[in-house]
Amino acid sequence: MSASLVMEVMQSAAAVAIKIAAPILLLSMIIGLAIAVFQAATQIHEQTLTFVPKLFITAIILIVFGAWMMEVMSDFTYYIFDLMLTVY
Repeated sequence: MSASLVMEVMQSAAAVAIKIAAPILLLSMIIGLAIAVFQAATQIHEQTLTFVPKLFITAIILIVFGAWMMEVMSDFTYYIFDLMLTVY
């Protein structure tokens, strides 16, 4: 296995990780920012006020995008196994 092939696999793995994590992280960050602005405006500093909406948004994102995330992971797994068959 050459160094360029290893780098290609690592690049693909990083791209898959970003594809899977991006929807959850971005929407959680947007919700957190909106709640922080609301807390700053109303001066309500309750810890559960930020945690519970993020938890619900994360669950909704996993329900909505779960099949797509699973497809991306299975495609990457097939790619890795196919690569193992062609290299060895």
